[in-house]
Amino acid sequence: MVPTTMPGTIQHRRHGERRTDGEPRTVSTDDEVVAGAKRGDPEAWRALYRDHAGRLLVWLGTRPTDDAAVAAEDLAAEAWLTASDRIGTFHGSSSEFAGWLFGIARKLGANTHRRSQRRRTSPTDVHALPEPPLVAGPESAYADSDWVGRLLATLPAREREVIACREVVGLDVATTAAALGISSVAVRVAHHRGLRRLAAQLDSERSASR
Repeated sequence: MVPTTMPGTIQHRRHGERRTDGEPRTVSTDDEVVAGAKRGDPEAWRALYRDHAGRLLVWLGTRPTDDAAVAAEDLAAEAWLTASDRIGTFHGSSSEFAGWLFGIARKLGANTHRRSQRRRTSPTDVHALPEPPLVAGPESAYADSDWVGRLLATLPAREREVIACREVVGLDVATTAAALGISSVAVRVAHHRGLRRLAAQLDSERSASR
């Protein structure tokens, strides 16, 4: 699980400031890694990449694109380039960076979807995407399992996205909310409903195989 703050990270809440999802906005100061990345320190960027690149790629692999020409690797690379250009606008810890980075990737994916709709390209099946690399972390146990993508595909979009964040790549509630641009309450509700649907699906498959 990704913590929402690093030890030593100072947080303060601006009076009356609200997030777009209606919850109070918590503004964090930068930790040493983020501050280094803002200075252009290669070691800081390598640390961020080590922590988040593998699971970003795995997460993007669970999200089918609507453009056969765009793979998870393409979106991941574009997300990192965008993050490097916009790092000055980010404030928080290296752990909170995950939610921001995933949010960038989500928006890039949405842009790809809109472009593909205009071009009317053929949708890409999640199983046709290149296999993501195995990386250290909670997502490794799921990255190469064919049934993960198949089960996720049975869920409504919101529940699929939340389950992918929470269960496949191990993001916590706050980071998932930041990545998907929704409230923590919405994350918890979708997570509960998604797990319930998956449990019912698995029970149904077990009964059918007897």
